[in-house]
Amino acid sequence: MANAINWFELPVADLERAKSFYETILDIEISLTEMGPSKMGWFPGGPDQSGATGTLMKSEGYKPSHDGTLVYFSVQDIEGTLGKIGASGGETLVPKTSIGDYGFIAHFQDTEGNRVALHSIK
Repeated sequence: MANAINWFELPVADLERAKSFYETILDIEISLTEMGPSKMGWFPGGPDQSGATGTLMKSEGYKPSHDGTLVYFSVQDIEGTLGKIGASGGETLVPKTSIGDYGFIAHFQDTEGNRVALHSIK
């Protein structure tokens, strides 16, 4: 059975700024596309890969926020990623915190004003 979550959308005010931020902190490439009036920045992923993927979304009705669903990105090094976040215009909200046998988490605010999180095993 696949994971229950297969897609997420992070609202953005400035797509290029958000694209640069997430490419820098996650060491990935985000592909830009448009669907009708929506401008999107797709995170890497595919149907043959495990986990969920999603997009940065600039569209009517999408507003960056600290409220609502919290998306967690898997990373190898939370401290290193938090350093990139601060250097790229984001802000640490909850520092690296143990969650016992399940590893560690941290929360941050991205350049758009969204509250987002990190998870690592070590």
